[in-house]
Amino acid sequence: MPLFTSRKQEKKVKVTFSNGLLFIEREGGKQQVFPLEFFPKLMNATDGEREDWTQTDKGIHFNQLDLDVSI
Repeated sequence: MPLFTSRKQEKKVKVTFSNGLLFIEREGGKQQVFPLEFFPKLMNATDGEREDWTQTDKGIHFNQLDLDVSI
């Protein structure tokens, strides 16, 4: 008998910053790149603010900045 669960599997992503860009790499290796100019809060954020994020159903939420980035 199959076992079903309603919990979604957690997808892990990697978030990095370099040369004025935000890099988001998904588990399968697919990468999205965004200029920080698109997100002024991120462009002016401290390293601590940039490192404080959680993955949501639709993307990344930067907790201290109250900023969502859809992926």
